Parts: sequence; structure tokens; C-alpha cells
Amino acid sequence: MTLIILYVLTFAIFLGLDFLGLSYLIKPVFSRDIGPLLLESFRLAPALVFYAFYIAVLLYFVSWPAVVQDKSLIWVFLNAALIGALGYGTYEFTNLATLKDWTPQMVATDFSWGVVLTGVSATVGVWATRLFS
Repeated sequence: MTLIILYVLTFAIFLGLDFLGLSYLIKPVFSRDIGPLLLESFRLAPALVFYAFYIAVLLYFVSWPAVVQDKSLIWVFLNAALIGALGYGTYEFTNLATLKDWTPQMVATDFSWGVVLTGVSATVGVWATRLFS
């Protein structure tokens, strides 16, 4: 049951924070630089597939070991931020290397957001799970 609570809490935190980040941090930069390529509204199915898988990986490598082994929240944040750097860095730096209109500001904005988002979501998820379990 603890694993389900951890997953649901982390998923909800990640989704809520990412909605805010995408709306107020990412969208303005991406709209300015690649506006014509953006959809009017996002495709829900691919987004949910990404979120579900990303959170599962985050739990597998960071959050669940932290709960089971009673790791510190600093350990959780740092290791989750590393996963965020890997995931968001792969996307952003590959695009910068291969797409002509991708800009360093887009990379810096989305990469930084992904690192912070992943670290905070995992940390708050573990902390809240410890409170409820």
C-alpha cells in the first residue's frame, strides 16, 4: 500500500507543478522561439504515458529505496535531481544538437525546470508518504 501512496502522491505533485511550470516558465520561451511548431492544446495520451513512466522510474531508482532504507530527504532531492538532469538533458541537448531553431535559452529553461521539478516532486512525495504511512 505504501508504494501505491508514494506513486499517487509523487504523480500528483509532479503533474501539478509541471502544469504551473509549463504554463508560466516554459511556454513563454518556447512560444517565442518555436511558436509555429507548437500545438494549440497538448496531446493528452502521450503526456500521460510520459508522466506515468517517468514517475515509475523515479520511484524505482530514488523514492522507493529512500522509503525502504530511510534515506534523508537531501539524498532524495539530489538523486532525483540527477534523474531529472538525465531525462531533461537528453531531450534538450539532443534537440539543440539536431534542430535549427532550438535555442540555448530553451535548453537552459527546460533543463533547469526538469531538474528542480524532479527533485522537488520526489522529495515532497517521499516526505508526504512518510507522513501518511
